[in-house]
Amino acid sequence: MGGVNDKKADDAGFLPVVLSVSGAVAMLVSGSYICRLAGAFLLLAGFMVQRRRERQRVQVLTAYLEQADRGNAPVLSALGEDALSRLEDQIYKTVTYLYQTREEAVRTKNEFARNLSNIAHQIKTPITAISLQVQTMEDGDSAAKKRGREQMIKQLTRLTHLEEALLLLARLDAGTLVLKKEETDVYTLLMMAADNLQEIFAQSGVSVDIPEFGEMPVMADPDWTMEAFMNLMKNCAEHNAGGRVRCLCEQNPLYTEIRIQDEGAGFDREDLPHLFERFYRGKHAAEGGVGIGLALAKELILRQNGTIRARNLPEGGACFEIRFYRH
Repeated sequence: MGGVNDKKADDAGFLPVVLSVSGAVAMLVSGSYICRLAGAFLLLAGFMVQRRRERQRVQVLTAYLEQADRGNAPVLSALGEDALSRLEDQIYKTVTYLYQTREEAVRTKNEFARNLSNIAHQIKTPITAISLQVQTMEDGDSAAKKRGREQMIKQLTRLTHLEEALLLLARLDAGTLVLKKEETDVYTLLMMAADNLQEIFAQSGVSVDIPEFGEMPVMADPDWTMEAFMNLMKNCAEHNAGGRVRCLCEQNPLYTEIRIQDEGAGFDREDLPHLFERFYRGKHAAEGGVGIGLALAKELILRQNGTIRARNLPEGGACFEIRFYRH
């Protein structure tokens, strides 16, 4: 009997323990479920917040593109680093590039229209002069006819020079002018340019001074570089009647510098910013000029890793300063 009672007592003591363990397990299971549920809720909440942010970013980018389409897009401020940051950056770069392209196209169109107007004006002047000379020759004596023929030849020469300059500008703009860069001596180029202008120098009473400065090679196209030097020397001769055109050269490890200068009155201050613009003619431009020579000289030098600027000398006179860089 004692054994039976002892067993009942053991069972009665074990039952609370089992219930206690079961309750603990249930609590653990319930706690784990709640944790998972809370985690899922937080994940869902984070996903929803992220989606809302992405929708807001998409709306901002859409509004920006609509403004860009109307031509008044503001600067796009970075809104943070996320999945759309690269898209935002690419959109901004693309819009900026399109704006620059459009502005360049408008500038090119305006410049083209301005050049056409200038060309028409330059052509009209000699044609009008030729027409007047023809009328004079019809009604005049032999002396008048002779003067008329001379003027016609002069105007036709001007038209020929204009044609050649315009064709050269067209080739430069189209990128079809091939410049053959080879080692060329600066002194030789200057001497050849001066020799080709002897008739103009003689008519203006201008002397040319090119001191012997030794061999100074540059990497440039000999023919077209000489053409640029001729345009610069001619400009100096036209504004320096009876004076002297002097050519100097220096070289250092970075560049070779050539200075073509005169002893005239120098450049007018208001002309200096515009000297190398196509068809620009200053207040004291030479008669019969078309305003292309300096623009051509600049284009030819720039395309050969060079620079050019115009300035007035402290002692008086105009100076063109050309630099050909080694690298």
